[in-house]
Amino acid sequence: MKHLVTSAVLCLLASSAFATDTLRFGIEADYPPFEYKLPSGELTGFDIDIGNAVCARLQLKCMWVENSFDGLIPALMAKKFDAINSGMWDTPQREKAIDFTSVIYATPMRLVARADSHILPNAESLKGKRVGVQQGGTQQLYAEAKWAPNGAIIVTYPSQSAVFSDLAGGRIDAALQSQQSAEDGFLKTPEGKGFTFVGPGLLDEKISGRGVSFGVRKQDQVLKVRLNEAIASLKKDGTLDKIAKKYFQYQVVTP
Repeated sequence: MKHLVTSAVLCLLASSAFATDTLRFGIEADYPPFEYKLPSGELTGFDIDIGNAVCARLQLKCMWVENSFDGLIPALMAKKFDAINSGMWDTPQREKAIDFTSVIYATPMRLVARADSHILPNAESLKGKRVGVQQGGTQQLYAEAKWAPNGAIIVTYPSQSAVFSDLAGGRIDAALQSQQSAEDGFLKTPEGKGFTFVGPGLLDEKISGRGVSFGVRKQDQVLKVRLNEAIASLKKDGTLDKIAKKYFQYQVVTP
């Protein structure tokens, strides 16, 4: 009897989790190749493809709600959308405010600077240097924890494209972001000529977290369970790996 009651409650919660047939994802559409806009205004990118695959697996329609990256968590709490799907890493700091699904993928952070700058991604080399990061991103957490205490000047920007603009214009000395974002959004463009990756990929799980996940409100546990089921299913049948191969030459989807 207890099992039957529990099942009935779960079914009721599941039905109430989606009052409509739509799942609203919050994104910041200025971070290629993860999420960005084509000249036509159409949203595209790795996270967009993942979201569409999840919605298809859950038999829901995807709706995309644009928001600044540093405002995604407050907007989620204000119920402007149902989940964050915007390359957001599951970090201990963010877990204080919201919950996260299982990890979907992880990409290394890389520092970019002029090829002749002799800059390296360590505290000593970056002392007195201006390092650009997207405001509210994992890279800001990493740079402020690792480099700022030794004198690096961490400059935050509302979007990744603004970081690249100031890097190209010489207003900052280096920029920290995901490897693929730097390649697609800067190094492969005319503005990125003369710039390169400096040093190895960077990762500190205590600061940057385990990887990219969907962010959900703590009270939305049924939604979290359903999203986790969809993620596991898409990993198991190879759908996420297939999507990733469109954007990356290396493995990014986590086991």
